[in-house]
Amino acid sequence: MNKISEHITYAEAIHSNTAKRRGIDNTPSPVQVETMGLTARKIFEPLRDWVGGPIKVTSMFRSADLNTAIGGSKTSQHMKGQAMDLDDVYGYKTNAEMYHWIKENLNFDQLIWEFGTDTNPNWIHVSYVNDEDNRNRCLKAYKDERGKTKYKVI
Repeated sequence: MNKISEHITYAEAIHSNTAKRRGIDNTPSPVQVETMGLTARKIFEPLRDWVGGPIKVTSMFRSADLNTAIGGSKTSQHMKGQAMDLDDVYGYKTNAEMYHWIKENLNFDQLIWEFGTDTNPNWIHVSYVNDEDNRNRCLKAYKDERGKTKYKVI
């Protein structure tokens, strides 16, 4: 398998420096690969068409072992292939512009403004379950006074 979707390669979708460094197997099952393709087709490809150029996928699939190693949520949708983290490192649109476009134009489960400032997140997290069960839930990630990640609905 070479591609998850038109613009996401399989290698890109499963890439993790942490997995490589720690020797963690980050191979998805056939069902997880199918789910990743659906997420890419429903979220990434329409967004990329709007952006007009490449978007960096910083994280898509995470095996349970990898998710534990990075301190991810025990219920992370990344482990099912339903989520991706995106970062505009190429300068076509800002993370904030992408966040707002997804919010206004796509059917998603969760959309998270990941840290950053009030004008631009460091990256965005977006997930997709299916057209019927998506919650269209918008959140903002922040650190509490003890440095623990928290989320508020926005």
